[in-house]
Amino acid sequence: MTSVEILPPTILQRKAIVYVRQSSPGQVENNPESRRRQYELVDVARHRGFRTVEVIDDDLGRSASEMVARPGFEKLVAALCGGEVGAVLCFDASRLARNGRDWHHLLELCGLVEARVIDLDGVYNPCLPNDRLLLGMKGSISEFELGIIRARMLDAARAKATRVEDLRGDPARRTFVAPSSLGASTIAGTNMGAASTGLCSRFRKSRRQVNNCCGERPCRRATAQTVTSVE
Repeated sequence: MTSVEILPPTILQRKAIVYVRQSSPGQVENNPESRRRQYELVDVARHRGFRTVEVIDDDLGRSASEMVARPGFEKLVAALCGGEVGAVLCFDASRLARNGRDWHHLLELCGLVEARVIDLDGVYNPCLPNDRLLLGMKGSISEFELGIIRARMLDAARAKATRVEDLRGDPARRTFVAPSSLGASTIAGTNMGAASTGLCSRFRKSRRQVNNCCGERPCRRATAQTVTSVE
């Protein structure tokens, strides 16, 4: 691996492919800076001497964990098999693949056609043992990161579920929401009896005010008000 390698003319006569990917629609919408930096790899390819540069961004908003189809990655593999590609440029290994099967399959194809892999750190030749070892480690780290992310998400979901169960068993921490038309808002930190009493009292007061304004006699029939408990 080197950052100043002069690529041979046979490689520069082919096209360079810049692979652009973000993992979810949320990232596409909220993280435009990452996408912009990936597109800047086009300038890196031209600086390396490639005249023809193709951008594959069909996988924007798609995960690389092999759980969803990636038409962009399939297009990249097809171009490598056709011997059209001189180099594959990516922001880092995780943009190309988050699983070992896709990553090592890509390296095999690059090695067969002597295509280079270029990222922000430098130029890698998969035909060389040292470069192949380094690329393999990058792919393994990318796959390991995905496992850590999944584990954190599952732990957070379990912690949230446990917290909800604790709230269900503690009446003092329940929250009651009354209709806004009664002039009441969320009542929290009280038991159900106190919340119901206060709400019904406010309702009766509001009812009397309405009747007085309209010149009607107050209705003596007891009115029940349903209180919705949101736990």
